[in-house]
Amino acid sequence: MDLASHVDDRSPRGIAATVARLVRGGDLRPGDRLPTVRHLAADLGVSPATVSGAWQALSAVGIVISRGRAGTVVLPPPASWLPPRYRDLAGGAPARLDLSTGTPDPDLLPLIGPALSRVALQRPAADAGAYVTSPVVPALELLLRDSWPFAPQRITVVDGALDAISRTLERVAGYGSRVAVEDPGFPPLFDLLDQLGLERVPVTLDRHGMRPDALDRALDADARVVVLQPRAHNPTGVSMTSTRARELAAVLRRHDALVVEDDHSGEIASARDVSLGSLLPDRVVHVRSYSKSHGPDLRIAAVGGPASVLDGLVARRMLGPGWTSRLLQHVLVDLLTDTTAIEAVAHARRVYFARRRALRDTLAGHGITIDPGDGINVWLPVNDERTALLRLEAAGIRVAPGSPFSADDGAPPGSDASSLTDAAHGALGSPTGQHVRVTVGHVGADVEEVGRALALAAAP
Repeated sequence: MDLASHVDDRSPRGIAATVARLVRGGDLRPGDRLPTVRHLAADLGVSPATVSGAWQALSAVGIVISRGRAGTVVLPPPASWLPPRYRDLAGGAPARLDLSTGTPDPDLLPLIGPALSRVALQRPAADAGAYVTSPVVPALELLLRDSWPFAPQRITVVDGALDAISRTLERVAGYGSRVAVEDPGFPPLFDLLDQLGLERVPVTLDRHGMRPDALDRALDADARVVVLQPRAHNPTGVSMTSTRARELAAVLRRHDALVVEDDHSGEIASARDVSLGSLLPDRVVHVRSYSKSHGPDLRIAAVGGPASVLDGLVARRMLGPGWTSRLLQHVLVDLLTDTTAIEAVAHARRVYFARRRALRDTLAGHGITIDPGDGINVWLPVNDERTALLRLEAAGIRVAPGSPFSADDGAPPGSDASSLTDAAHGALGSPTGQHVRVTVGHVGADVEEVGRALALAAAP
């Protein structure tokens, strides 16, 4: 391959981005040997140090490896152990500003060290080796019940939101069952459904959440489980309103279906805590994760809902991990009650809100209107996804491609597989139906620069 002919930006970052793009597209395959530093430098008319810098950047992220005299070769995908859509989100060229992750700003998380110290001194000794006591420490269960959006029959904790959703689906959906999901939606959820042998039935959104007419069609298509994000929807930032919840509940009453709510950003979301569980308490499993508000490494999500689902979930879990670390549960209790930690989460909520608003205003100045939304992500309409990604790579900015968020590939007959293009052009949708996801939670003082780059990337 004449690698030099593919390089437009001859900086180290531009050369690295070109190679990463060729690897991602399959033009360069694992084991392929790259040109020598001196050869490519001569072809591009740059210094050997420039090419060497690109090779070092690619090596640092596991795309290539230098084997001395044997040359520099392409490695197998470093994330080959990831499920397919996770892999799509994880791949990409190194960037000076990574807005692709969907993770919280680590500088806005409450400090966990003081909580660990306090728990180490105060933790009840009885928690240390009990195998058959309640999987939830009493203090945490009390806090959860006091703050839950409805009165659940049972409540427990598991190891993160996807763990909660997976264990719930294993209880209520058999192989080949159909599950109504948001379109666009969370790519790892789609991977999970594929792993479980479940069919996706896409349901479109508007500014208020799932569309009732689309949900009705999905349920008519024999979907018996509905998975939705009640607020700070990933990727769009949409939150379900109280009126929309009543409309969806009216649809659900005409069908026999269970709802799983994934409230992944509740503690840092500005929207109200609206849940279908307040209207259909016996048919809603509500999941609340603390990863984005208190730290991904806590791996704690609370699950509340009907005993018919939760009792079996807990019993099956006793034959696996048993329970979520009670030590970590006590740490979460401390973080949920400590004044300093509470203020840190409240501060993060205000900062994320301000960052979204600042980026929205900056984009508006460039003629791009986005829905204000909530949470840490922005769903940016673009004329062409691939072009947008390439332009942002050239600017040293990485965002997530929009295509993995689409739920409509292989949708069953009767589903609403039109994505957002018929729902809300310019707010949730784009005229071409293409988007990228931007983790706005990581955009700080450089918002003007980022907004300008995003606007240029989105343009025809």
